[in-house]
Parts: sequence; structure tokens; C-alpha cells
Amino acid sequence: MSNSLCIRAFEVRPLDIPLHTPFGISGGAQALAANVLVTLELSDGSIGYGEAAPLPPYNGETQADALAVLRAARPWLLGQPVGASWQALAATFRARGGASCGSAQCAFESALLDAWTRHLGTPLWKFLGGAGTDLETDMTVTTGSSDEAASAARDILARGIRMIKVKVGGKGGPQLDLARLAAIHEVAPSSPLILDGNAGVSRADARVLVQGLKARGITPALLEQWLPKADLDGAAALRRESGWLVAADESVTSAADARSVVAAGAADVINIKLMKAGLAEALDIVAVAHQSNLALMIGGNVESILAMTVSACFAAGQGGFRFADLDTPLFLAENPFQGGFTLTGGAISVAHLAAGHGVTPKP
Repeated sequence: MSNSLCIRAFEVRPLDIPLHTPFGISGGAQALAANVLVTLELSDGSIGYGEAAPLPPYNGETQADALAVLRAARPWLLGQPVGASWQALAATFRARGGASCGSAQCAFESALLDAWTRHLGTPLWKFLGGAGTDLETDMTVTTGSSDEAASAARDILARGIRMIKVKVGGKGGPQLDLARLAAIHEVAPSSPLILDGNAGVSRADARVLVQGLKARGITPALLEQWLPKADLDGAAALRRESGWLVAADESVTSAADARSVVAAGAADVINIKLMKAGLAEALDIVAVAHQSNLALMIGGNVESILAMTVSACFAAGQGGFRFADLDTPLFLAENPFQGGFTLTGGAISVAHLAAGHGVTPKP
């Protein structure tokens, strides 16, 4: 490594990508992926790309928030030395504003590591551990009617995707969710179901859902963050009373959060989304999960192939991820990039990547 290698250029611009249909979760729907593209160039000419994908219904972050944090960082980032101590630079970014917007933190770290691993001539998945190159993703049925849910499930099966994730906790309440889940189960009786509440399900509605699912003979593979993120006692009770696996998502945005979840017995699985706080913090969360024998899931917001490939490299490179939810490129009406992971049915592979994450803007 050259001691003189540093950041020569840092550019930020909005990245607006239309969706086929609005992406609905319990907190609302998003009709456009209002994201941000970061381009970072090192002094040797190596260029890296990163994506911020804020999702207002998920945690309130907006495109304007991400743009503000990233643009404010440009003056002090230029000339910063880059090397194997990338986590120290990531910590500086976080201290200088990144903590206020996790998607901006993720975009910076992604671009930094992409440029650095392109400089090294190393694929990102190998740099992040090298444990493997393959994952199996689910595909999501967003909020909506029973007929829409059944139609979406048929489309998912037609794509050759086995695992189905279903958003629950929407405006129709648990009875609508039960009708939607029954319709999906009828269409795809052998598909493992991940039921994601995005912190929008009350304890009372959770009991109705559990009882209704058991009455219908539907056994989910995973209950993902049904209850409000601070209700760790409720999540622990849900684990005991349902007898099913429970995942923490919104409850865990840091390693400290992960330790709190472990102490409360509130989860069997931690869903890591790089958009929450970036890659360095995600590595710390993985360490907590391993120490506590919790399983892992990789997920994301409404992201293009760029950010989803970074997440795939992270999870495959680290290894040991039991669940993967990296499907949002399938919801986008346009793909402004070339390269990235390959998808065959539900099988994701990053084995072909030669350096970095392999994604570049289309000319």
C-alpha cells in the first residue's frame, strides 16, 4: 500500500428510480426509490460507488437527509488517507454526522470499500471474510388485498423463488393479514413464510395473528420485528408464546442494541441491514450475534442492484446467514447500473466478481 493513497474526489447526486408498483410496509408505501449515489475516487484513479437508500416509512430517513450528510462530509474527506484502517475513517465519518443518517453512512463506506478493493484487485466478498459466494433470497409480498397477495405469490413461484416474505401490520389489521396469509398459503403451501411487521403490530394484534395462524395450520419460518422496536419484553413473550423464531430488525441498529436484545431474550435472529449504520457497525453486530449464538439475516430497504450487491458480498463473505431478503432490484422499473450479483430463481451468486462489488453506472 502506498502511504500517499488518499481520497481525490467525492461526488454525491440524487438517484431516483421508479418502481413497478408502490412498496408497502406497515408504516406506509413508497412509490419511488428516492436514493443517493456516491462516487469516490482515490489518488491512484480507483473509483468506488455507494448507494444510500433511505426509507421514510421504515425509520424516517429521507433522500434530503442523506444528501445533506454526504455533501457536508465532502470538504473534510478530500485528501484523507485511505488504507487497511478503513474502519477508523468510517468512525470519523460517523462522528462527524453519519450517525444521524445510517443510509448516508452506508453509502460512504460502500464507496470507500469499493474503491479500496478495486485498488487491491480483490472482490468485496473476499475482503469481507471470504467465507462463501452464495445466498438464497426470498421475495416480498407487500401490503395490499388478499387477491393481490395471492397474485404476488404466484408471480414469486413463477420466478423460481422458494421463500416468501409477507408484510403484515398494515391498515386492515390482523384479520386482513390472516386472509392474505391464507391466500398465500393456498397458492404456495410448501413455501417458507417470513412475516415482517416492521414494528407496526401491537401485542394484542400479535396474539390474534398467532392464534389465527395456528388455527389455519400455517407455521411461519420467521416472525420479523412485529412489535415496536423498544418492546423487547413483548418480543421475548412472543418467542415463548408462539414457539416460532423471532427476528429483531428495527430493534437493532448498533452492536449496543444487539446486546440489549440478547440480554432481554428478545430474538432468535438479528436482521442486519447495512443501511441502518454502515458496514463497520454491521461487523460488530455480527460479532455479538456469534457470541450469543443468534442466527443472522441480511436485508435492506428499497435498493438497487448496487446496494443489494454490497449486502450480498457482506453476508456471503461473512458466512452463516440463515435468511436473506435481497429482492428489491426486482421491484424497480429501471436499472441504472451494470454488473452486480447474479440471480437464478432465488439463488444469488457473487462468485464472478473480480474486484470491488462490480457495479458501475451505465454509460
